[in-house]
Amino acid sequence: MPQLIATVEGVEVKHVYLTKDRTTLGRRDSNDIVLDNLVVSGSHCAFDLKSLADVFIEDLGSTNGTFVNNKRVKRQQLHDGDVIAIGHFKIQFLTASGDSGFGQTTQFDSQMMASAQLQASFRVLDGSSAGLEVPVVKAVTTFGKPGVAVVAVSHRRTGFFIAHLDGDKAPTLNGRPLGHDPVLLSHRDVVELAGTRMQFQLTEH
Repeated sequence: MPQLIATVEGVEVKHVYLTKDRTTLGRRDSNDIVLDNLVVSGSHCAFDLKSLADVFIEDLGSTNGTFVNNKRVKRQQLHDGDVIAIGHFKIQFLTASGDSGFGQTTQFDSQMMASAQLQASFRVLDGSSAGLEVPVVKAVTTFGKPGVAVVAVSHRRTGFFIAHLDGDKAPTLNGRPLGHDPVLLSHRDVVELAGTRMQFQLTEH
């Protein structure tokens, strides 16, 4: 899964997986990636995901410009290891990594068909919201508390995948720490996120 790692003076400040067809970056809160700094324009640039892993960056008329490998760009395709500069921010682009479900071939046709017929949801197991069911209906759904622990659940052709997206406190999947590489979810898997346990459920339409 393509990803962006943003740093300031070598310190990582953002780690984002590109899961949408178009991901916007800028200073305004309406952007998918918010960099709250005056050197960043309100709507600075966008990342377009084509096919499964081809990513194009497009400058959206920013004041200070978007640079790829020290060259100012308007729109161009990104390659593994490219470094994007926006003001003080350095953003490294990395191509797909880990078992993200990309590149699967036709032997998975039956699994893909099964996935398309299933409805996914999370059932809260404890706390004041115990029993609450939260459907997973979007291509990418996020859960958690920003700055504490956030996970992203992606609906792919081969199933539902979960990854640790943000936060210092690592969530767990069935008691094991969840990393940044997406993991395929199975029926009745238990995710613990910021002290709350949720059970993943798959039901037929």
